[in-house]
Amino acid sequence: MKHVIPAFKYSKNKNEIKILDICFGLGFNVLATLHYATLKNIHQKIYIYSPELDSELVSSLNNFTYPKEFTIFEHIIKALLEEGIYDDATFHIELFLGDAREYIQKFSENTFDIVYQDAFSPDANPSLWTKEYFKDIQKIMKEDGILTTYSIALATRIALYENEFLVYLNEGKDFRASTLASLSNIEELSEVNVEHKMKCNPQRTSLRD
Repeated sequence: MKHVIPAFKYSKNKNEIKILDICFGLGFNVLATLHYATLKNIHQKIYIYSPELDSELVSSLNNFTYPKEFTIFEHIIKALLEEGIYDDATFHIELFLGDAREYIQKFSENTFDIVYQDAFSPDANPSLWTKEYFKDIQKIMKEDGILTTYSIALATRIALYENEFLVYLNEGKDFRASTLASLSNIEELSEVNVEHKMKCNPQRTSLRD
């Protein structure tokens, strides 16, 4: 829930919430979002858009056993696997099988309230952690949008900082410290002084395409 809880905390008072989930994987971020929204009786329409490159992984979900908390949403997973889309009065979810860098080009500026940056690590999947990638993400986020990621790597934070994101430490008792970023100031969070860290570590740079 390190993505869902902080993201929704700073996305209140909106008629609808649009989420970009990078990447779908086993669907846990999507399911955690549905679970949280249902548990907290969130009334906004929630739109989730999620790319996934590994089509074999997605196909395997037909036989995957999810935690019991998610069993009420199994029909949604089934619809995504069969049709790539699910829609009802509360949720609209789209699953795209293909390259995430290609996928995000389809969206217009100022689209997303929340981005779950949950791709494989920079070592395993560097193309989803570069300065140029985050530039594309920045374009499609709203000014008050929230990006969450498990990564606390300086290279990741530099890439965000180079694209005008304010970078914050995301801490909680039930998860490891992680990173939250926004184009707007969030006073109650502890901002990471990325510029100072860059001066102290001049050999560290953001990843580049």
